[in-house]
Amino acid sequence: MLEKIKKTLRITSAAFDEEVEDLISAARNDLKLAGVITEKADSETDPLIVRAITVYAKANFGFDNPDVEKLQKSYNMIKCHLTLSQEYTQPEVTTP
Repeated sequence: MLEKIKKTLRITSAAFDEEVEDLISAARNDLKLAGVITEKADSETDPLIVRAITVYAKANFGFDNPDVEKLQKSYNMIKCHLTLSQEYTQPEVTTP
């Protein structure tokens, strides 16, 4: 996930790896707080989870980003859609 997000942020060095990892963790935790079960879907490949994390990182990386508001709204919209979907919020039921 780190390399994918770095590519999206157009980062080629390892200088910001710790900050990007923190953003990825923060996005996952924010989704969990909203009720999204990120473990249910393969969060490394699930397109909606990956997109949410990507947009979160783009909105929160760096200081001088003119698109912060637009990106934050986009992230909140994706998060809202995920929280409204049973596929992402209901635990899997296993039968004995």
